[in-house]
Amino acid sequence: MSNKIYPIGIQNFEKIRKEGFFYIDKTALVYQMVKTGSYYFLSRPRRFGKSLLVSTLEAYFQGKKELFEGLAMEKLEKEWIKHPILHLDLNIASNPQLSSSASFLRLNVLS
Repeated sequence: MSNKIYPIGIQNFEKIRKEGFFYIDKTALVYQMVKTGSYYFLSRPRRFGKSLLVSTLEAYFQGKKELFEGLAMEKLEKEWIKHPILHLDLNIASNPQLSSSASFLRLNVLS
């Protein structure tokens, strides 16, 4: 058994991989999701891994092959292509009202 530390409270795939935290490899499912689907709605309870999944997808679409060394994705993906990423973290929006959400999006997308 490895002496790796569990990444409690860490939702950043790159940090988990670079700092050697314990990671259960689900990248084969990520690969399948990317190659076979079109749109996905992620509806899961809090603390269920949604942010880590999005972070993993972000690393994949940025072409960060080195983060996937030793994982299923390394063998599955043959073409590591960098794609532009638009990452909006809606958790930082303090007021969930529609008018302030529109202002938040204008400020963060158009600037």
